[in-house]
Amino acid sequence: MDFKYTGKKEFKLKKQETKLQDIYASKEEYESMLTGFQEELFELQSKLYAHGKYGVLVIFQAMDAAGKDGTMAAVFRNVHPLGLSFKSFKRPTETELAHDYLWRCFIELPERGKVQVFNRSYYEEVLVVKVHPEIIQNYQELPAKLKAEKDIFEKRYEDIKNFETYLHNNGIEVIKFFLNVSKKEQGERLIERLQDPTKHWKFDENDIKEREKWNEYQDAFQDMIQATATEANPWFIVPADDKKNMRLFVADILVERFKDLSLNYPETTAERQTELSSLIEVIKKQDADL
Repeated sequence: MDFKYTGKKEFKLKKQETKLQDIYASKEEYESMLTGFQEELFELQSKLYAHGKYGVLVIFQAMDAAGKDGTMAAVFRNVHPLGLSFKSFKRPTETELAHDYLWRCFIELPERGKVQVFNRSYYEEVLVVKVHPEIIQNYQELPAKLKAEKDIFEKRYEDIKNFETYLHNNGIEVIKFFLNVSKKEQGERLIERLQDPTKHWKFDENDIKEREKWNEYQDAFQDMIQATATEANPWFIVPADDKKNMRLFVADILVERFKDLSLNYPETTAERQTELSSLIEVIKKQDADL
């Protein structure tokens, strides 16, 4: 299934599915499929690490309770921790506000050979900030003339698109997911959090207030996806009402994107192979001397 959007045609979020028919027939088949993807990702990330030329940035954006945390935990479960990092972006700190809005994300970009996963990202600057423009006026340390610009978000779209092009041109592959959950399903998940004491820590009263602006957020997501999708850095709009389906879709897309990098373990010369083989006898001799 192709959930990729490259920006070449008009994008309408309302036309995107939030749920598809299950691609697994049973819990056992789901677990088997997920395990298969996990094993592939482990091998591909190992090659990425050994290859040492690419870095991979994976971005998850969604409404609250869409399943970002669970998807990240499930999909990346078997990836070696030395080659994988996670960063969750919350309300900017005073230090972060004293810099440009890309700064806090820029300093978290992956090294070559590694995968960095962003739970939210610089895209919050054209999502929550767009829905709440008072943030710019009251909190962001911008010159007054910049705060007054009517096209401030159009400029941010362009900045972000150029930034991702820059990353792509420098061997940092950006894989962007929008987990598309319906308002009804989101409501059921928020109620579940309220009813389950083990999930109370995840609940924020502001989630309910923000839910009142559902339509504004949907418009912001639509504009964001339309304006920042490119052939090199597309968006993947993944139906999120079924968590198991969503995790399988995300894992499959990641595997295919990694494969597109044509990763291989570094080749060695015949001379080097002979040299390394000779070390086997050295090790055996060391053990014999014990």
